[in-house]
Amino acid sequence: MRIPIYGPAIGTHLGKPIFSTIESEDGKFVFDRLAECDRDGCPLQQLAKAELMVNPGLIYRPA
Repeated sequence: MRIPIYGPAIGTHLGKPIFSTIESEDGKFVFDRLAECDRDGCPLQQLAKAELMVNPGLIYRPA
């Protein structure tokens, strides 16, 4: 298992950095948008095919 490689931080959300890119063994992903979440969590139905959601509700799309 490869350790993810994070691109530069482009901001923060809920005190966590938003990285411009994340590269993992599954490929490279680019930050796209914030997930719509409520007190029960972030519904996965808002993800398009091949998108990735990272805690705390950051959605990345394939590069």
